[in-house]
Amino acid sequence: MLKKIISLIAVAVLSVTVSANVSAATITVQKGDTLWDLSRVHNTSVENIQMLNHLTTDLIYPGDKLAIAPEKHYIVKQDDTLWDIATEHHTSVSLIKEWNHLNTDLIHPGLNLLIFDGINTNNTAVTGKTMDLALQDSKENAPVFKTESTQKESVPAVKVAPAPKESAPAVKAAPEPKESAPAVQAETKSDSSSKEITVKATAYTASCEGCSGITATGMNIKANPNQKVIAVDPSVIPLGSKVYVEGYGEAIAGDTGGAIKGNRIDVFIPSEHDAINFGVKHLKVTILN
Repeated sequence: MLKKIISLIAVAVLSVTVSANVSAATITVQKGDTLWDLSRVHNTSVENIQMLNHLTTDLIYPGDKLAIAPEKHYIVKQDDTLWDIATEHHTSVSLIKEWNHLNTDLIHPGLNLLIFDGINTNNTAVTGKTMDLALQDSKENAPVFKTESTQKESVPAVKVAPAPKESAPAVKAAPEPKESAPAVQAETKSDSSSKEITVKATAYTASCEGCSGITATGMNIKANPNQKVIAVDPSVIPLGSKVYVEGYGEAIAGDTGGAIKGNRIDVFIPSEHDAINFGVKHLKVTILN
């Protein structure tokens, strides 16, 4: 009987181990690999690989070990905690906070969290040994970088173009350049009337259990599901601004969120299913006023 119990425990442990690692993988970079190639092979994005492995550039080297995991989205429900969500997805609270730029453990229903199943603090790669290999390879490939510097050195040769500047005084005698100045001022005014930025966009909803539907500016989006609203970082897009979001249309910057920091927005979508399927997109936002 005791042997049977031990066998069952062993099988249970094995099952947990397999399920915890089925969605995450560690790969070894081969010669000729690029982050773009790896992202296509593993159905993910270059940005996600960089985030999981704390890479600050696109450069990778043979022998590097990289953590790869598919991107998922989780809509926070009533009574959820970061600990519960981390346990369910075989990851850690600190990583969920890092992926979603959270400064506290406080979360609210309707929040759309970016999750990488099976990734924990032991999965992230780029070890000291890997960094040593990177330094060796960078030294061996130094001539490649020198070609870039020679291109930069060749730039001063273009500075031989001061000749047109010397001829400029002769042109100043003519009134035409002065007449063209107002046209430049008109362009400046048109540029200042609107501002376009590129943002990382996710979606949120008010049709979940425990969601109040009241935004940071007091708008009731649950009662007005057709209202187009986005959550913003007020230091980037002022609250109350009228904006145009690529692929979403004109909207009001009427809400905020704990994970919405810098060039990041949440677009309001009435359907919880559609909000989850929205995923993560990089969109252009024009601040109209």
